[in-house]
Amino acid sequence: MKKYILLVVCAATVYQPLRAQTRSASPKKIKNIIFMIGDGMGTTQIYAGLTANKGWLNLERFKCIGFSRTNAANDYITESAAGATAFSIGEKTYNGAIGVDTARRAKPTITEIAHQHGLSTGIVVTTDITDATPATFAAHEPSREMSAEIAADYIKSDVDVLIGAGREHFDQRKDGRNLLEEFGKKGYHVKYTTEDIATVKKGKLVGLIIEKRVAQRGDQLMQTTKTAIDLLKQNNKGFFLVVEGSKIDDGGHANDLQYVTEEMIDFDRTIGAVLDFAKKDGETLVVVTADHETGGLTISEGDLQTGKISGKFSTDDHTGVMVPVFAYGPGAEAFMGIYHNNTIFAKFMQALHFVKK
Repeated sequence: MKKYILLVVCAATVYQPLRAQTRSASPKKIKNIIFMIGDGMGTTQIYAGLTANKGWLNLERFKCIGFSRTNAANDYITESAAGATAFSIGEKTYNGAIGVDTARRAKPTITEIAHQHGLSTGIVVTTDITDATPATFAAHEPSREMSAEIAADYIKSDVDVLIGAGREHFDQRKDGRNLLEEFGKKGYHVKYTTEDIATVKKGKLVGLIIEKRVAQRGDQLMQTTKTAIDLLKQNNKGFFLVVEGSKIDDGGHANDLQYVTEEMIDFDRTIGAVLDFAKKDGETLVVVTADHETGGLTISEGDLQTGKISGKFSTDDHTGVMVPVFAYGPGAEAFMGIYHNNTIFAKFMQALHFVKK
């Protein structure tokens, strides 16, 4: 009986100051958000990358983890356009939609809203910049196949930093427009290699690099992401940056496990660089998730010491499984739990105080 009373007294003594401290602590300010999307990245792709990387990924640095339900408005299985549009406008929509709702009405994207509030914005990917995922944050079109129209939408978007592939949609157009010249007239630097992109130290930037697998492009994603951060952080009001590890999805569609793991590790290295920035900055929220899983990957054998891994795919298309959400920095706790993908938009809006809590 004495031991029981002693435990209760000790618990009360310790708990009260901690509770008081929690009430009095003010939440840290969120000045910047870096939203990172691993296209086609499910939990199996993550663990495959972890195994191939001999037992560790930067994703393990996250402590706040949740799951996103990815279904589209019109289908149990989503694709990148509907999945990313749910992130960008806060509404589930039909497969193929770019920044529009189910009635094909354009809705403000999180990057457009951030721009309206004075934040700088950026999009950095390893695929065509007019591809579905990046397009949903700056364009409004009824179909993801409308690459020419999406490219033209970028001119109107006022996104400060655009880096990806797909130059032909900007300066080899059937309508005769040279959108890269138009970007230049609007004050943008226009560059075509990772090295030239890195030379830009201030101002707005469009970087269009030839699309390659990581074995050929090297650390392009990490370096271009660092450049984007260096440019965007010059805005004292903050920034919203989207970064996509685009080609994890390609490996899944190809049922090529080595392709998946190489792209997964490359994306994770970029995540590590972003986390290093966020840790030093202290006012940056980092959120990492996927639009969907691709390939129905199953790991059948692996070795964490050697990095050897083997597995099987059940499909060459997307699946409907939930995908993980990782969050780091001020406000990270809001991303724990299980929720629909479109609620991530609302969490961003609340984090940046664009709406009342």
